[in-house]
This record gives sequence, structure tokens and C-alpha cells, in this order.
Amino acid sequence: MNIRDGYALQLAIKKGYRIFILSGAVSEESRDRLVKLGITDIQMGSKDKSSALTAYMQEHSLSSGSILYMGDDLPDLAAMRMVGTPCCPADAAAEIKQCSVYISPFNGGAGCVRDVVEKVLKLKNDWGEDLSVASV
Repeated sequence: MNIRDGYALQLAIKKGYRIFILSGAVSEESRDRLVKLGITDIQMGSKDKSSALTAYMQEHSLSSGSILYMGDDLPDLAAMRMVGTPCCPADAAAEIKQCSVYISPFNGGAGCVRDVVEKVLKLKNDWGEDLSVASV
């Protein structure tokens, strides 16, 4: 993650957007940072992301068309094919880029999350300075 991702993620949560972190990796340091940002829906160590996403959508009554999913490598491909807005960082695998409707100009860990979240919030007129959002 990039330090600038934090502001965008916190603002999205504050504005009522649902953020679900679905990762194949397991990192308590990353989990701790995400929790401090206000993200409560975190699943790490996922081996089958499409099944995990399906379960999450059912649990929260979400339609696939309403979901933006950002992935970067082959384990994300099946889940990305399920959603309305598949996105990826600039350094994603070729197969991921091919199925993405938006490719961030930023690499993974270099601000791609901030880029995508900021664009969504701007499209919905939810972007701007919020002094109650802390730096984490």
C-alpha cells in the first residue's frame, strides 16, 4: 500500500462506500493498517477469490454489476470477470489488463488504490478535503 491510499480509503468509508479487502497474502501489519483506516471487511489468505466474493455479495445483498474490483494477477481473474467494473494497476499481469475496464497509470503499492478510489468519489461528487480523516 501507498501512504496516500489511506486518505482516499478513509474518506470512502466515511461517505458510506463498502470496502472489501480480499487478498491471497497474509499480513498482520497490513490488516492492522486497514483496520485503523476503518475497513472492517478484510479476508486474507484467500485461495478462491471468486467464491469469497460470491459469498460476500450474498451476505450483503450486492449485485455483481455494482462492484468495482481491483486485481493484479491471475488469482484475481475469475473474480474480476464477475463484476461490473474490473480495474487493475499499471503493473498487472497481461490477462488482468485485458479484462479491465480501467488500468491505473500507477503500479501496485504506488498509488493505484488512491487513483481508483479518488476517481469513483469524484464521479459521485464525494471527493474533497475532510478534516476529520486522519493520516494513518
